[in-house]
Amino acid sequence: MISRNIIALLLLLAFSFQATFAQELPRSSESALDWLKKMADAPRRHNYSGTFVYYADGHMETSRIVHKVDQISEREKVEVLDGAPRIVFRNNDEMKCYLPESKRIYTEKRWFRKFFPDILPRPFDTTIDENYYINEDRLERVTDHQCQVLSLTPRDSLRHGHRFWIDVETGLLLKAAVMNGNEIIEQFAFAQLEIDGEIHADLLKPSQSMVQDEWKVTDLITSFLNAGELKWQVMSLPAGFRKLVEMKRNFAEKPIPVDHIALSDGLATVSVFIEPITMDAPTPLPGFFTSRGAINIYVRMLDDNKITTIGEVPLETIKLIGDSVIKKDRVPAN
Repeated sequence: MISRNIIALLLLLAFSFQATFAQELPRSSESALDWLKKMADAPRRHNYSGTFVYYADGHMETSRIVHKVDQISEREKVEVLDGAPRIVFRNNDEMKCYLPESKRIYTEKRWFRKFFPDILPRPFDTTIDENYYINEDRLERVTDHQCQVLSLTPRDSLRHGHRFWIDVETGLLLKAAVMNGNEIIEQFAFAQLEIDGEIHADLLKPSQSMVQDEWKVTDLITSFLNAGELKWQVMSLPAGFRKLVEMKRNFAEKPIPVDHIALSDGLATVSVFIEPITMDAPTPLPGFFTSRGAINIYVRMLDDNKITTIGEVPLETIKLIGDSVIKKDRVPAN
């Protein structure tokens, strides 16, 4: 199985029947969609710095973030302050993740993955209303900022609900929760925040010691592929999901690149990894695995290949996607 370290990195740098449950909900109001658009645009318009806390399954993790924008670039540094140190530097969509304890650097394109507080796709896609009912809830304060609370109720059981706390003045997302009904599955929230302050460029660069030391660099992306270029296909996309990209990826512990298909419903993302089972690899263990919070994992075997499906969606959706992966040469003819 893909190692937990790699899964965590990909997430820092988704029942074998189609769900029958569906809520008959009204269309979202224009003003509610406008709040989401303002939230999607905010990271491109505002500098911010502070600390935020991630909470799930009784686990808490604190990170420090510095984010600076100008006319030509968007740069960011996120440093995890608890546990094993991890530092991510981003320049537009180019990302580098530094792991100081192992002296490793992983380079990556952000592409489809989004990270708190910048979690919506760009440009904002109003078709999100097809999968979620967005409702303007109450006003609440987060880090002394007045926030509009939005509730996103899934229109079926294929996805989780969400709740967003959006700064009224700037549109920046200050708190986000993934919901299972009224239960919080995971949550991100700023504990301290300064918006539109002056940010020195040196705060967004690796330290001198990091530059001088010898680090092993791994590029996680080998190549992006044209649609349909992989020999694999997801036959039954769940309602509301679409394919974002096909690619081949490098992993430090893998002798050959791994095939990767990324899917999204406009908010939640799911990744499918396909790799051949080699003679010297441990015997794969098929079944369900829960990583943490909203992330679920499903592993199955197909001939001499292991298919790992990872996503921030319910188990039934993960299994539906994972079980529908098939080799293209086995697709039934029309």
